Amino acid sequence: MTPALPDPVAAVFARYPHAACERLLALRQMIFDEAARRNAGPLTETLKWGEPAYLTEVSRSGATIRLAWSPKSPEICKLLVNCRTSLVDTFRDHFADTLRFEGTRAICLPLSLPLPDLPLRQCVGLALTYRKRRA
Repeated sequence: MTPALPDPVAAVFARYPHAACERLLALRQMIFDEAARRNAGPLTETLKWGEPAYLTEVSRSGATIRLAWSPKSPEICKLLVNCRTSLVDTFRDHFADTLRFEGTRAICLPLSLPLPDLPLRQCVGLALTYRKRRA
């Protein structure tokens, strides 16, 4: 079950344009679904750098995932991970033909295209279990 949005996170989502908000809420649902499916433990939902962030604070199994939209690039949403991890390199190795990346920290998701569900679920799962796999 997906928890209610914490008020500070809800306030950020409320500022996004409708299409971006819908896309990011779908990603949020995917993150909670994959956390449950992969036994990543309960997630902490908070803000990091003013963006919705999802942490595995209890299990410490994964890397933080952030969701972002910016008026500087209004046509895309981003799923971000810590640039000091190898996660985006791993994502790129597996999904270079399906997903678009930005540097070492972001998957770029154009609002004009459907979400690539299976590749994204795999990327989210890898992020939520990053530390567990490295141990």
